[in-house]
Amino acid sequence: MLRHSPASPLLSLPGAVPAEAPDEGVAAHYGDLFREQRALADGSGFVDLSHRGVVTVSGPERLSWLHLLLTQHVSDLPPGQATEALILSAHGHIEHAVYLVDDGTTTWMHTEPGNQEALIAYLESMKFFYQVEVADRTDEIAVVHLPAGSITESPADTVVRETAHGRDLFLPRTGLEPFAAAHGPAIGVLAMEALRVEAHRPRLGLETDHRTIPHEVGWIGTAVHLQKGCYRGQETVARVHNLGRPPRRLVFLHLDGSDVHLPPHGAPVRLAADGEEGRQLGFVTTSARHYELGPIALALVKRNVPVDAALLAGGTAAAQEVVVEP
Repeated sequence: MLRHSPASPLLSLPGAVPAEAPDEGVAAHYGDLFREQRALADGSGFVDLSHRGVVTVSGPERLSWLHLLLTQHVSDLPPGQATEALILSAHGHIEHAVYLVDDGTTTWMHTEPGNQEALIAYLESMKFFYQVEVADRTDEIAVVHLPAGSITESPADTVVRETAHGRDLFLPRTGLEPFAAAHGPAIGVLAMEALRVEAHRPRLGLETDHRTIPHEVGWIGTAVHLQKGCYRGQETVARVHNLGRPPRRLVFLHLDGSDVHLPPHGAPVRLAADGEEGRQLGFVTTSARHYELGPIALALVKRNVPVDAALLAGGTAAAQEVVVEP
C-alpha cells in the first residue's frame, strides 16, 4: 500500500476543496477554478504540492551513482540546475519519474505522491559500495510550486528547482502556513493540471501504464538523454529511437464543450466514425476544463490512428492534435 504524506494544513484555508486521487492531501481548488488558472498563467500565487514524495541523495559519489541509474545525464549536473529523469525496467518501461536539483552537497528530488517508498527501495538495492545516502524527507519537507513569471522571492536557505514552467521550492513543512500567509493566493492542483494538459506534459501514472516507454509520451529529450552511457532499459530506448517507432503515441484532445461530464482517466478512445461500439484504440489519460480552451484532454492511442481522424473519448466527440509524431 502506498504511504501518502500528511494532509496539508492549507486544506483549512477558506474555500479549500480536497483533491481526489492521485492528489489526496492537498486542495483541488479554493472555490474558483478558472480564476485560479488565470492567476497561475499570469505568474501569480502558488500551488501546494506538499503531498508529493521528497527524496534526497547525499554523499560524494551521489551524481556519478545516479548517472548509472537514471535516463538523464547527471554526472556533471551543476548546482542549482534543474532536470528531470526516469527509471526504467529492464524492458524499457517507465517505473519512476523524478524531478531533481542538486545544491552542491545533496541531490533533491520529488516524485508522485506515495511513490517515494518504492523509489527508495530501488535506490537502496543499487547502493552496493558507493558512498551515497538515500533519505525519505517527505514528512519534513513540502514542495511548493511558483509559476513561471512569479516575482515571489524564494525564502532564504530554501532549495529551489527552477524550470521554464516555474519554480519548485523544497520548504520545511513547518514553514508551509507562514509561506501561504505571505505569498497567496493559494491555487489548487486542478488549475495546475489544466495548464499541464495544455502544455502536453506527461505525468507518471496518468499518461503512463505498466508498459509505457518514454517515446510514447514525449519524454525523449526532456527526461531521457540519448547520448549518455548505460542504464537499465537503455537497449529498448536506443532500439526504438534508431530503428522503429513506439506502438502508441500521446495526443491532445479538444473535447465537445456541450458534454457536461469530462471523460475520466481510462475512458476508451475510439474512431468517431465507428461509434461507441467501435474498437478501442486508446484511453484518456487526463482531462480538464481550461479557462480559455474549454474541455481538453490528453490520451494515449495506437500509433496508426490517423492524425486527422475525429475521435470519441469516453463517448465525447474529440478533435486531436499531434503531440508525439506517429
